[in-house]
Parts: sequence; C-alpha cells; structure tokens
Amino acid sequence: MNPPIVLVELQIKGIRKLAKDKRLALGFVGETPLANDILTILDNLNIILLEYPIKTEGNKPAFSAALMYSEDGGQEIVFIGLNTADYFDKQVFTLAHELYHYYTKTGSHLCRLEDGEINAIEAQANRFAAEFLLPESVLGNIVFDEFKTSSLDKIQIKTLLRFIARLHCTWWLPYRAIVKRLKEIGAISDRQFTELYAINERDENGEYGRIGKAIDKDVFIKLNSATNNIGASPKNIEIIIRNFEDNIIDEDKLADTLLLFNKKPSDFGYEINVSQEDIDEFNDFLSGEDDDED
Repeated sequence: MNPPIVLVELQIKGIRKLAKDKRLALGFVGETPLANDILTILDNLNIILLEYPIKTEGNKPAFSAALMYSEDGGQEIVFIGLNTADYFDKQVFTLAHELYHYYTKTGSHLCRLEDGEINAIEAQANRFAAEFLLPESVLGNIVFDEFKTSSLDKIQIKTLLRFIARLHCTWWLPYRAIVKRLKEIGAISDRQFTELYAINERDENGEYGRIGKAIDKDVFIKLNSATNNIGASPKNIEIIIRNFEDNIIDEDKLADTLLLFNKKPSDFGYEINVSQEDIDEFNDFLSGEDDDED
C-alpha cells in the first residue's frame, strides 16, 4: 500500500491563499462560519446542484459527488451531482471540496473523499475544503482564546471531545476533519491525534455522540444523519417553472422534469395530471428495474 499523500508547504500556502481569497470574495470575513450558506454560495456561482441518494452495500455511499460541465448556446454550464446518502456534514465538506476543482479548473471528475489519501489533486481539494470551511488562522485563534495556549498536549481527551463537538456544531466540519485540522496546526500531539481519530464519531450512544447531543442536539443529529434528498437547488427549480410559464416547455415536460427531483407541479400551484403510466415508468427508472431482465 502506498503511503498517504503529504502536501508540501508551498502547496499548503497556495491553498490557504486561495481559500482566504474566495471566502473574502463571497463576503465571509474572519471568524464567520459559511457552511450553513454553502447552497447559497453554489447559487451565487451559478453552479447547478443535483441531489440524489445512491447507496451501496454496507451503507457506504458509492461516491461523494461528481463535477460536470456542459455547454448550451456557447455558454458553459456547471453541475455538481451530490450523493445525499452520505452524512450531512460530509455533504457540506464534499461541496467545498468540489469548489476547489471548480476554482482551479481541474475538469469534470467523480469524487470520493477517501481518494485524498492516495491522489495528490484530491488531497489538495480536501485541504482546501477544510481551509475554506474553517481557516487555519481562525482555528488557531479559537484554540488560544479557549485554552490560553496554542498547545493542547496537556489537555485530557474528554475536554478535547467537548471542544471538538462545539466546533463541529458551529462550523459544520466533520469530526475527523477537525481532528486533522488540530494536528495540522500543531495543537495536539501524535498520541492525541491517534486516540481521537480512533473514536467512532458516528455512534450516537458513544462518548462523543452523547457529548455532541448534549451540546446542540438538533444540529448534531442533523450533521450526523444522511439527508437522502432528491432535488435541485430552489433557483434551478424556479428556472424550470419559468420555462413552463414562458411556454418554452409544455405541461408534460414540466411534470416529467419536476418528477426527477421528487416534486410535482401542484407543489407550485399548477394542477397538471400525470398519468399513472408515467409515474410507474419513473419509479422503475429509479429502482433500476428492467422489463427485459433474463
């Protein structure tokens, strides 16, 4: 097995600068969490988000996301397909990861976050996502303000777990990404990193799970649950509806297109009948059934 990818300081400095510049360009200054605004950010960048849950055996998602480009009338259209069968905090991290590929023009690709261990470009994208969501300088300030020291090697694990849970619920960065961030800034020792990283952070009845729910139950459960959403961003649903209102698409096309995102014309005040045959055909498509099976 190849050793995990280690970024050099020049790469890390470039990633820090890129993340800082993009945060500022989006209006996020200093210690301002942006994860809650990630969908708005995609809208503002005219990136079309398509959400769909794709599960595999063992409940582990087949992929995290896919970045795709298309062209219509000479205009480039950017899509991100997001696998919503994954935990919500990983979905947020994945979208930030995809923004690295978008900003650096690395082209269409299929993303698995774990590939950051073996692929240099994916490692850079993961580092950008962490820096974009929780900048290193901000985390360093938070650590110092909390403990009056930049080194936490004398702090017991239970105290660190409470601290990480608060960061988790505020910045929406996955637990393991926060642990890595603390190691990257030299705040925790190798021993602490190994002990913290070995914890099953998704066990809601485990020590970390109990701590997280005690700190902010609603947010913690949301971050540690799969959304399984099917849909597109509200901005792009609006485009579909306006195309119908401007007679660019007909009733059947409106109904069929909205059905792809688990929505109906009646959700938006239009009473259009969809035949049971069309509904059955759509359901067969989603379930992968084929009438020509052997």
